[in-house]
Amino acid sequence: MSLDLRIPMGLMFLIVGAILAIYGFFTRGSAIYSRSSGMDINLIWGLVMLVFGLTMFLLGRGADKHPKAPAEGTTRSPGH
Repeated sequence: MSLDLRIPMGLMFLIVGAILAIYGFFTRGSAIYSRSSGMDINLIWGLVMLVFGLTMFLLGRGADKHPKAPAEGTTRSPGH
């Protein structure tokens, strides 16, 4: 079984996105957002990272459910 890189990458983006979104949620309306025209950049990018991480994680998990066809030219014994 090989590890699909989308799974750990998706988990990493899910964790970092959740931390950033939670921080952005609790600092809404703060003076730290004055340089970004009042937009809550932490919340916005936290949600973007959550969606991306969830997409990568689900694509990686979905790929594990589809068995790979044996390579051409290889034979399998009848007992396997």
